[in-house]
Amino acid sequence: MRTLILFATFSGLNTASALAADPTGDWLVADGVAHIRVAECNGSMWGAVAWEKEPGGVDEHNPDASKRSRPTLGIAVLSNMKKKSGVDQWEGEVYNANDGKTYSSTIKPVGSDKLEIQGCVLGFLCGGETWTRIAGPIPSSPTNTVAKGAKPAVPPKTTGTMTAAPKTTSGQKQAATTPAAPADVGDICLLPDIARFAH
Repeated sequence: MRTLILFATFSGLNTASALAADPTGDWLVADGVAHIRVAECNGSMWGAVAWEKEPGGVDEHNPDASKRSRPTLGIAVLSNMKKKSGVDQWEGEVYNANDGKTYSSTIKPVGSDKLEIQGCVLGFLCGGETWTRIAGPIPSSPTNTVAKGAKPAVPPKTTGTMTAAPKTTSGQKQAATTPAAPADVGDICLLPDIARFAH
């Protein structure tokens, strides 16, 4: 019996430790205006805006004039974050839509419900914030396997929930499936700005 209790305690610690080190999932940014969905896409962590407190935002400060009218919902804010050897920390880039700039960045889970984001300009002007977990963690996207030409073990699914369209009567057009939540971006590995780099 004692061995069983010790094993259960050890297993519980391992599960908590694994969760603590997993940055995937949905995170509420520090000022509460957006949720960022973080997922593993082809071995790197990527994060995209999955929800906005005030819908309809556009990327008006983007240095590329052709992107200034694109919606901020679904844009990649964490790019190609690679795990650092020996620590629960990932390095890559963070895009700040408030100023249209991209910074060298690190992310680091703190416990199971916080994610520290640190961004630096010129390697020394650094700032950061802490995000709070609201959902997750989420599995690696099976679409990456499909993109490489292999057959996935299970059919690809989005990380967001989808609901079927209502049934139609004769003469009505069939509607496509609609997101359960109006701003749910689903599997961020499928977003064009992420897919072209992650596949």
